[in-house]
Amino acid sequence: MAYKHFNNNPRHKHNVGDCVIRAVSKALHISWETAYIDMVMQGYLMADMPSSNAVLNSYLRTKGFTKHTLPDNCPDCYSFEDFAIDNPKGTFILGTGTHVAACIDGIIYDAWDSSDCVPIYYYEREDYELS
Repeated sequence: MAYKHFNNNPRHKHNVGDCVIRAVSKALHISWETAYIDMVMQGYLMADMPSSNAVLNSYLRTKGFTKHTLPDNCPDCYSFEDFAIDNPKGTFILGTGTHVAACIDGIIYDAWDSSDCVPIYYYEREDYELS
């Protein structure tokens, strides 16, 4: 199985729209609170919401991530699970446009089993030292 439950929300809330915060915190090995503050500050600087795709993109680039796009050729859609199987090593953040999850060494980390989601983009962290 390519999915592992991960919800580091400090109040263990789910379904609160914090998928960006959870994915960033897992991929960067930082607390939920630190990821939240970082994303809020990036959003403030850009005059945009911290969960927006533009803020996520800008923030992840400063952390050594590169964005890649994927075709969405349904009905044979490529799922988060397919991506995890094809990428057994590395740190990634997968995005559908409305949801994101971390994928690390072939495991999808999310608060719910999103393995059937279809990614339209992903961020890959190159060999990069976390600051």
